[in-house]
Amino acid sequence: MPVFERFLSIWVALAIIMGLAFGQLAPGLVGFLAALEYGSVNFVVAVLIWAMVYPMMVSVDFASLARVHERPKGMIITLAVNWLIKPFTMALLGVVFFDYLFAPFIAPDTSGQYIAGLILLGAAPCTAMVFVWSQLTKGDPNYTLAQVSLNDAIMVFAYAPIVALLLGVTDITVPWDTLVLSVVLYVVIPLAAGIVTRVWLTRGRSDAASTVAGFTARVKPFSIIGLLATIVLLFGFQGEVILSQPFIIALIAVPLLIQSYGMFALAYWAAKVWRVPHNVAAPCALIGTSNFFELAVAVAIGLFGLNSIAALVTVVGVLVEVPVMLTLVWFANRTRHWFAA
Repeated sequence: MPVFERFLSIWVALAIIMGLAFGQLAPGLVGFLAALEYGSVNFVVAVLIWAMVYPMMVSVDFASLARVHERPKGMIITLAVNWLIKPFTMALLGVVFFDYLFAPFIAPDTSGQYIAGLILLGAAPCTAMVFVWSQLTKGDPNYTLAQVSLNDAIMVFAYAPIVALLLGVTDITVPWDTLVLSVVLYVVIPLAAGIVTRVWLTRGRSDAASTVAGFTARVKPFSIIGLLATIVLLFGFQGEVILSQPFIIALIAVPLLIQSYGMFALAYWAAKVWRVPHNVAAPCALIGTSNFFELAVAVAIGLFGLNSIAALVTVVGVLVEVPVMLTLVWFANRTRHWFAA
């Protein structure tokens, strides 16, 4: 592993510190960059995520993609965790912590909004960053694309009913602009660019696989740089919230951390027991762990308002996710030998 990737955790820590400093030293610039958004999707962050996702999209082989259904185990685990387990365990954790354990530390009658924010996060599986985590664990790009695409299709129909059931309300309005724009920006555009690049690289060549591998190895550093720049921006955008309410942020982070590590352990263990190969098992578990935070933030703002506690909870989800996912990537890479070749 290259030195830069070997010490990725150090660069991430430095990026978090830089982001917090950026938010304090250049609030005007941070505000300008944060305002470049539509439907709660920030275009600067979208470009950086595109840079992260693109190298993996070049690796997608549509001839192999058509045979993904022949290996259904990873898909079954991902769908079971995302839609039958994760939203309900997140709701349970929210009730346990904010109705009981943390009740003495929060304002009266606010526990419902804390729980609501957690539910909105737990019911929205990730769309974009999964491609990055899969790439960092040497996941199968074809299988990862198929998993994300199927989850996106289910989310269109299942997100609102699940949230409505768990929140006990019926007037959930899905922010279609956020959902559609995110899928286009994070999946469709980089996939199209990857297809064009792959065709250009392999046209008339007998060593297509090695040519593609060589190209992705050359552009992979830009993916890591995009990840670090994204962290700087996310922590820059929310630095004021973190520094002004550190205790509340810590309280919100506790159930999020338990949920994230718990869902990963469940999916990863199931994949190991079911003898799923590591290049499918790792992305499978990571998809079941991460969240579609843009959608959760947009719904929280629509239901409860921009300055609501529910919206704050979804924002904390953004801040917790990246460091947590990097620790899980580290763990997955070091337990590769647990899985059959």
